[in-house]
Amino acid sequence: MSAGVSVVIPVRDGERYLAEAVGSVLSQTAADVELIVVDDGSQDSTPEILRGMEPAIRWVRQEPSGLPAAVNHGVDLARGAFLAFLDADDLWLPDKLALQLAALARRPELDMAFGHVRQFHSPGLDDEQRARIACPAEPSPGLSKGTLLIRRASFERVGRFSTRWQVGDFVDWHARATECGLVGEMLSDVVLLRRLHLANMSLRMPEAQVDYARIARAALHRRRDAARVR
Repeated sequence: MSAGVSVVIPVRDGERYLAEAVGSVLSQTAADVELIVVDDGSQDSTPEILRGMEPAIRWVRQEPSGLPAAVNHGVDLARGAFLAFLDADDLWLPDKLALQLAALARRPELDMAFGHVRQFHSPGLDDEQRARIACPAEPSPGLSKGTLLIRRASFERVGRFSTRWQVGDFVDWHARATECGLVGEMLSDVVLLRRLHLANMSLRMPEAQVDYARIARAALHRRRDAARVR
């Protein structure tokens, strides 16, 4: 296993923004970065784009199974001692991984590091579309898959992302990480640029709030069960 970072990008029909996302990973100032892209059955030109990026990236194609399953597939292929994840429509700042690796080196007790997020309207949106999507002016703490850098061993203590949830797989995973006692740090640096556009999952899937409520109930039940055992 490499001593570096394995980055997993899941994608389905990502032809519009994928090249920018991949470029933001390949431009990282940290050395020894492995990039794995998992194509979740795209029907657009995503496979052709990925072929054009070889050999700078590794990529595989799977039957459509959902993005959490695609991330898990990427983790299975990863060789790094650290794991990080990026959505195919978002962007990293160039020093994202370097800053987080430095934080984990300073504090060996840390399992994972996060950072701040700046949101932006995707170029190409017209004024009416921009008005429909709120875009905060200031960066905010990013407790998300895209801001995460985690030690591989710590990730394995928690386990894979659940494929049960359509949107809330990271919320569920982070709840389990907290229950496992993982220790994280929120860096003050902006590490992720989150693209806002009409195809954002959270905008297209109003049932996300239902998933979040179910995830919260499941976490509560796990805590109650653990308390009974003690």
